[in-house]
Amino acid sequence: MTARPEMYRFHNGEKAPLQFAVSEYEARIAKLRKLMADMGVEAAVFTSMHNVSYYSGFTYCSFGRPYGLVVTAEECVTISAGIDAGQPWRRSFCDNITYTDWQRDNYWRAVLSVSGSGKVVGYEGDHISMAQMAKLEGFLSPAKTVDIAGATMVQRMHKSGDELVMIRAGAAVADVGGYAIRDAVKEGAREIDVAMAGRDAMELEIAKRFPDAEYRDSWVWFQSGINTDGAHNPVTARKLERGDILSLNTFPMISGYYTALERTMFVGEVDAASLKIWEANVAAHELGISLLKPGASCSEVTHQINALFEEHQLLQHRTFGYGHSFGVLSHYYGREAGLELREDIDTVLEPGMVISMEPMLTIADGEPGAGGYREHDILIITEDGNENITGYPYGPEFNVVG
Repeated sequence: MTARPEMYRFHNGEKAPLQFAVSEYEARIAKLRKLMADMGVEAAVFTSMHNVSYYSGFTYCSFGRPYGLVVTAEECVTISAGIDAGQPWRRSFCDNITYTDWQRDNYWRAVLSVSGSGKVVGYEGDHISMAQMAKLEGFLSPAKTVDIAGATMVQRMHKSGDELVMIRAGAAVADVGGYAIRDAVKEGAREIDVAMAGRDAMELEIAKRFPDAEYRDSWVWFQSGINTDGAHNPVTARKLERGDILSLNTFPMISGYYTALERTMFVGEVDAASLKIWEANVAAHELGISLLKPGASCSEVTHQINALFEEHQLLQHRTFGYGHSFGVLSHYYGREAGLELREDIDTVLEPGMVISMEPMLTIADGEPGAGGYREHDILIITEDGNENITGYPYGPEFNVVG
């Protein structure tokens, strides 16, 4: 029988152009290593898609298999499954090891080959499962384990200049999808047809702007009528009717970086009860934008928007927080939970952070103005305020269409 190794290096082809220059990743790793030194961590073992992508450039597709990134004082190595062949190496700024599935747990043997045994090991407590943590303990025999998820989240919350360029471009792509959706809205159109128009427009725009990127995972949630009651409701084949409330949601993904555009719309006309609620949500949106500036805390901003909704007797219809961070995240991985506009988050806004303002009200079916109302802009916190990088207009004047 042919010898079957536990792991190997399959450096097939040349390194591909990544979403950022190698110097950007080197700077991230340098900050990580300082963080590790401050926390006494000798080897960091990342298992989450968002941190692997953030520190290496490689955005993995697990399909049930474990992937990772191991960082020590000397090494930085992504760990990938054989099914991906040379692509993980081409898409990692650093080294890569491929593990085989000839025997169980070759993944952890590959991790051990980089981390060494008996070290102080950093791990992501908000991601690694109990089963995988047991294997970390068993294979690496760490002298101590340290949860570094929170500290790395704080690093990701502060964007570099190159990241801000990427996020601005993503917001512009989201706008392109929004205009394509607006053009596709008409009585009798199905939600799925309108959603595909927006998705196709965004993917073409991404390919134009980023010819060396990976194209996957951009999507649209376009909802109508009762389907607008939740922010993340799936697309259906429901046909649009005159007077329907609509929810436009475009989400371009560019090499692991997420941006979004979300708008309330109506087909053809909007009734008086709906208009009143919509205008109140727009007022909350504009107030929120004005509050996003350095020195403001997430909880403080939340309480002020709550007060406005209370004045309109609508606070009971708010369903979630008013905004969140942007960067390496998606609907199926990643979340910078320390930068969300909620009552229980006291993070103070600082220049270089990126956050959305997205108030939403949901009125139950059968009540006047039934449906979900949502506006969403992306703001970069600057030295003296914010920069709104979302261009698609919000409100009734532009978004009663079809």
